[in-house]
Amino acid sequence: MQYQVVNPYTGETGEVHPTATAEELEQAIAGAWSAWHAISAESVAERAARIAKVADLHEERVDELAAIIMREMGKPRSQATGEVEFAAAIYRWYADHAEELLADLPLATDDGRAVVRKSSMGPLLGIMPWNFPYYQVARFAGPNLVVGNPILLKHAPQCPESALAIEAIFAEAGFPVGAYTNVFLTNEQAADVIADPRVRGVSLTGSERAGAAVAEVAGRNLKKAVLELGGSDPFILLSTDDLDQAVEDAVNARLDNSGQSCNAAKRFIVHEDLYDAFAERMTAKMAEQAPGAPEDDLLLGPLSSKAAADRLESQIDAAIAAGATALLRGASPSGDGGALVGPTVLADIAPENPAYQQEFFGPVASLYRVSSEDEAIEVANATPFGLGSYVYTTDEAQASRIADRIDAGMVFVNAVLADEAGLPFGGVKRSGTGREMGVLGIEEFLNKKVVRLP
Repeated sequence: MQYQVVNPYTGETGEVHPTATAEELEQAIAGAWSAWHAISAESVAERAARIAKVADLHEERVDELAAIIMREMGKPRSQATGEVEFAAAIYRWYADHAEELLADLPLATDDGRAVVRKSSMGPLLGIMPWNFPYYQVARFAGPNLVVGNPILLKHAPQCPESALAIEAIFAEAGFPVGAYTNVFLTNEQAADVIADPRVRGVSLTGSERAGAAVAEVAGRNLKKAVLELGGSDPFILLSTDDLDQAVEDAVNARLDNSGQSCNAAKRFIVHEDLYDAFAERMTAKMAEQAPGAPEDDLLLGPLSSKAAADRLESQIDAAIAAGATALLRGASPSGDGGALVGPTVLADIAPENPAYQQEFFGPVASLYRVSSEDEAIEVANATPFGLGSYVYTTDEAQASRIADRIDAGMVFVNAVLADEAGLPFGGVKRSGTGREMGVLGIEEFLNKKVVRLP
């Protein structure tokens, strides 16, 4: 495993950062253990003030931080700055709500008094992905440092520069040594960290394969694991007063982060009365989105790497070979980085086609025609994933019914890209376990201690 920036648009490579030695790893774990005793003794207000400073520093350095991830994973400029700003908003939300979220919870008793006292558990390992280098860290580190849980952070191998920039921000914000430590680990070292008795839990955002591996090690060592994995989110369109707006929302939801978002809309399930018009307009809109350089600030930039682009192209080819119809197969311009993939729209994907169960992590939209609300729900739930979902209808009662029946962790009605710092994020089935952000995110790694008083 090599920690190095490889610009997916230009192919240029950066400095190689060596993985931690055994001595460095022991120092990091021991430092986190020591920092736990220091920061857990502080007041919630003191920890919250430092997290507010972390938010300030993200806002002050937005352009600098954005430029890093434009190089690391090819994020278009405005999306890169938007991610930094969203990370700052998450830190600030937890700073503003920390005392309320961590207040004692009174319990009714037959006699006497009792409370649930919310306290820290100890050092945690975070294993973060490349697709949102700041946002993913914020939603894990923000709440847990407010709680008083020190963080050991293993970032994606292609994100060493953003990893070091985040670590520097926490140090400048006044967190003591060991409270937040970046560690360049191999997968084997990460397993050793999870097994270490001084580390109390692990949170991973990544692939199903990585999630299964981490969950296995965590389970064997009786450690809690929060897992945010893949998604193949449905976008259900049953009725609309503005089809053009629905199409625009659909394209934005599919191409956010160049299509490399776990909770992007990926499967577009459209009532037969609207299907033909929707398919025609969406295909035309997708065809307008030629991929280009992050600096050009287009909607669609390169994928994260040449390997990711090759993998997606192979997946599209396999879907078509199994019977899918390509309403659009966008050209993939050549480039020094080899990671440009043109937008694609697929239809006629039968249940026996492997693509019916797969997640396309890139600019690929899959269209499905349905004749009723019940059929829409059936298709929406016919996936091993259950992360997010989108419902477009002019019937509020219908929206509520569908929200109840969709087997997913999140439902957005007549809106896309509507995440907020205060809204919990997470899914069910093979999309993972646990929640991040909002009132639920801070609950995952708490010691909820019952104190019974006479």
